[in-house]
Amino acid sequence: MGSASTLLRQCAVMVALMAVLAWAAPSEAKPWVAGTGAVLLAVFLAVSLYRHRQIRRLAEEIDEVLHSGRTVDFSNCREGDVAVLANELSKMVSRLSRTRDQLSRERNALADSLADVSHQIRTPLTAITLMLPVVERADDARERKRAVRELESMIERVSWLVTTLLKIAKVDAGAMHVEQREVRAAEVARRAVAPLATAMDLRDVNLVLELDEAATFQGDAPWTAEAVENIAKNCMEHTPPGGTVTVAVSEDALATTIAVSDTGPGIAPEDLPHIFERFYRGGAVEEANVAQPAGFGIGLSLAQALVSAQDGTLRASNNPAGGARFEIAFPKLVV
Repeated sequence: MGSASTLLRQCAVMVALMAVLAWAAPSEAKPWVAGTGAVLLAVFLAVSLYRHRQIRRLAEEIDEVLHSGRTVDFSNCREGDVAVLANELSKMVSRLSRTRDQLSRERNALADSLADVSHQIRTPLTAITLMLPVVERADDARERKRAVRELESMIERVSWLVTTLLKIAKVDAGAMHVEQREVRAAEVARRAVAPLATAMDLRDVNLVLELDEAATFQGDAPWTAEAVENIAKNCMEHTPPGGTVTVAVSEDALATTIAVSDTGPGIAPEDLPHIFERFYRGGAVEEANVAQPAGFGIGLSLAQALVSAQDGTLRASNNPAGGARFEIAFPKLVV
């Protein structure tokens, strides 16, 4: 309603107006005009003071919210325009409270992620630091060449880790450009497994492609290929020599599916709920002839982020006959 000084000015204007009306009225009507004016002035003062007290109460509650973190109580709201204002302020405070809690969770998650990143990067950097004197002291050319090759491998691991983390950060920030155009799923699958052909030969892992050449989906071909490559690489690392990694593409009326499966030990039941968490490296089902891969635990997390950015889904499970299965689905219809 305004400050006390504003209320006093309004009352002074009303008194002056009533005085003018009483002076201009006939002699026999002056008492009635003066009395009616006094009643109206009293009603105006009562209503104004009541509204002023309501607004002051809201101001005090907002001040407590800003300085003490308390929330506005809906139970004191009544009908009227001031109550409407109170309701809107309550909604605003509730939304700000949820935003504050979300920012707090994100801040804690960021702190944990930075700690994980620091740990993951520190390990290969420490190895690089220890290997440099070995390279410097190596007299044998063959030994020097072997040490340099290991050094290059460590540097590539750090570079891959930083690049992958930057991609995940871009997805989280919504800054990654994702195209939505018709993509042939079979071409994406071939593009994804092409960089892994040499590694699979060295590991004696067979690659089987079961592709529906007519299958298409709306999405981004390069990002999808990178997601499939990360999944296929993970399957390859968990497949024993002589095993098989299968990439299958299929399409039906509901979705286009890209499935990657292996003949490895599969995923432990306790690891399934966490398989796409960043830096999570669960213990696969133990098998004597499968070496534990020395990854960072972010390849599958990146794959899920890339698929989700295209409105697709990525699920992990175990095949009934054994081995892990990852299924990417791009729906045809969005309900």
